Amino acid sequence: MLELSSETGRQVGVLINRFGAVEYVIVGNERGLFIPDLTDYPLGRKRLRGLRLLHTHLRGELLSDEDLTDLALLRLDLIAALIISPGARRTTIQIAYLNSSSRSELPYRVEQPQPLDHFQLEAVSFIESLEESLEQTVAAVSEVRAEERGILISVSASPRAEAEDSLEELKELARTAGVEVLDTVIQQRREINPRYLMGEGKIRDVVIRALQLGATLLVFDQELTPAQARSISEITELKVIDRSQLILDIFAKRAKSSDGKVQVELAQLKYILPRLTGRGVQMSRLMGGIGGRGPGETKLEMDRRRIRDRIASLERELRELSRGRYERRRRRVKAGIPIVSIVGYTNAGKSTLLNTLTKSSVFTENLLFATLDTSTRRLRFPREREVIITDTVGFIRSLPKSLMGAFRATLEELNDADLLLHLVDCANPRFEEQIAQVEEILDDLDLSMKPRLLVFNKNDLLPDLKISNPLAFMKVKQLSHRYGAILVSAEDPESLAPLLSEMEKRFWPGN
Repeated sequence: MLELSSETGRQVGVLINRFGAVEYVIVGNERGLFIPDLTDYPLGRKRLRGLRLLHTHLRGELLSDEDLTDLALLRLDLIAALIISPGARRTTIQIAYLNSSSRSELPYRVEQPQPLDHFQLEAVSFIESLEESLEQTVAAVSEVRAEERGILISVSASPRAEAEDSLEELKELARTAGVEVLDTVIQQRREINPRYLMGEGKIRDVVIRALQLGATLLVFDQELTPAQARSISEITELKVIDRSQLILDIFAKRAKSSDGKVQVELAQLKYILPRLTGRGVQMSRLMGGIGGRGPGETKLEMDRRRIRDRIASLERELRELSRGRYERRRRRVKAGIPIVSIVGYTNAGKSTLLNTLTKSSVFTENLLFATLDTSTRRLRFPREREVIITDTVGFIRSLPKSLMGAFRATLEELNDADLLLHLVDCANPRFEEQIAQVEEILDDLDLSMKPRLLVFNKNDLLPDLKISNPLAFMKVKQLSHRYGAILVSAEDPESLAPLLSEMEKRFWPGN
């Protein structure tokens, strides 16, 4: 290699596997070489790739930043440079390998150069020991052995406080989806990079950090365009998803009714279709392996056609289901029974309120989007009076447009409501923003003129809030007076008396 490199004036490199066999021979130029696609050595969940790079340096230079970036990004077993110094009689060698400490600022360790004729290394045993250390580091960082472990990323021109709030919500979404959050990254930019969202150098740093911590996916708080998703996927073999995909995944896991399942699948296919382009890696990630790596145009067009056909079929099915819902609603309206719909931000306690009011057992859990399917119950008042009360899917900021369109059919229930109970988690520090977000979505659904009653839930937490954060407590009190909100605890039936009284006044005034 040294002779060939000296004769040609080009860097020469070899990638060697764990058995000592040369898998790739690379010839570069005087300044560097280009590592080929390592398809035959996928990273998967392994800590190292199973290949080590040995290459020449012609001008006496040490391992470069590009060399070390390749080491970290590609998770090579190690990298070694044979350093040829012009005029020097002796060749030196320098090696670098990944750092097994998560607390280190650098993801790699670089050894000092030493004479090649004095250098000794039992490569296989050294690499196996290194991989074991890396595995132990990842196990120590990970609190639970979740199926997926992710880095959450926010790139925004918004104020930092707003970005932090949104990222906290993304953490809750990740927890609901079963993703263990290993780290978070916030970058504020005046101008969003059209290719990577953040700068190329920064995204490479994030990927290296993710690999160092043993992450399996990157989750962006902002919706990625198809081009951005492809560009980022070209840098890393980690899964790359955005907030919309995470929400869609949660919906897919939690949808139980026919309506819910059809609407979720429809939303997923509409999200995937424009992203089903280009070659291999990103398509297989989005489609669960459809077509594999590097499909031809014919295969790609077949996949697109199948998806379009499936979308058309689901839309027909949704129209049929919508007709069934319309008939049921028409019968309820004809019976003259008032209809109340509970709306609000996700995890505000809507299902708990329905259960307590009607003594029913709709599924509840302290997770975002615990309820996806509309539940309808009868609420009885004295004097043989009753209302129909429905629980609806929770709202959230940046709800995917495809999902909003698909669930518009379910939210048709709101059109027939005589009263909207807007339930708010008043113990949430961001409850004002959540109120505004729900109001905005109701406006989008042309429901802004519907009578509504604001209900502040979780008032049982206010005494603790008064002690821990007096200003937040005063804010809740002031806003409840300003909006005319009723304070309740959905888990405490006795606290619901003012709410029931107000509903009676609205539907049967003067009686």
